[in-house]
Amino acid sequence: MHDNRHRLSYTRVVSTDDGGSAFEDAELPLNEQQIGALGPADGVAFFRFDNFDSEPHPASEPQWVVMLRGVIEVRVSDGTSRRFGPGELVLATDTSGRGHTTLVVDRPVEALSIPTSTR
Repeated sequence: MHDNRHRLSYTRVVSTDDGGSAFEDAELPLNEQQIGALGPADGVAFFRFDNFDSEPHPASEPQWVVMLRGVIEVRVSDGTSRRFGPGELVLATDTSGRGHTTLVVDRPVEALSIPTSTR
């Protein structure tokens, strides 16, 4: 039996071999105290915006995005999109190629960006 109490689901945005991007589902293992390590980080940033409708872009560096408020919609190169709201984690590792787009769906959006070496 799969024990979800010790795992947290998140979405990875990855680069594809054809220069595009795609979603992957992943899980962060949690210890008995429900703590999971995101990996080493330097340069954590808080961001807030009311409107954001980006052109396709790769992630500037591998980074965790921790949604605090609002909802964004991320679209990858095959046209698939997913929405992310408060409490959700996204690991953006699509640092090459065409990247993804980001659109604010419910504003304001507040999130933490945590650079990481995790891929």
